[in-house]
Amino acid sequence: MKWKDSLKSYAEGTYRAAEGLIDLVSEDRLSWKPETGSNWLTTAQLLDHIGSACGATCKGFVTGDWGVPPEAFETMSPEDMLPPAEKFDAVESVAAAREKLAADKELTFRLLDGLTDEELESRMMTAPWDPREQPLGQWIAESIEHLTAHKSQLFYYLKLQGVDVNTAHLWGM
Repeated sequence: MKWKDSLKSYAEGTYRAAEGLIDLVSEDRLSWKPETGSNWLTTAQLLDHIGSACGATCKGFVTGDWGVPPEAFETMSPEDMLPPAEKFDAVESVAAAREKLAADKELTFRLLDGLTDEELESRMMTAPWDPREQPLGQWIAESIEHLTAHKSQLFYYLKLQGVDVNTAHLWGM
């Protein structure tokens, strides 16, 4: 298996779709969130999270730099690992969301460019939140899947806001 080519292709398609969906967000809907249920992010919070959903996690796996000291994970509560919606940051504008996603994409591809298929296949590791030992390539695939999940969430936010989106938008076609 050619991990690097496969991961790059997966990431490229996911970023392309996310970029297209962000372009459909209206500035006046940044504070919107679903009306029913609880613990929903606003559109601005979701855009902020999308802008760091993949690259930062890939950086943690590749370099060991998670943005906090490694021992911090030992004392984190479940709420620290997955905070409630009101604790999430928000972008100030759609342009800021585009910039943040572009930086995340650049980071992801820079990290992938620095790896070999051998490293992606044989470098076994765990995540701070998950004790399963998996190849680095699998963890990076799961990082891209994190972006994919939130890209899909944005698709449904737009649909609920009345934006005319369809399957082509979801897949970046």
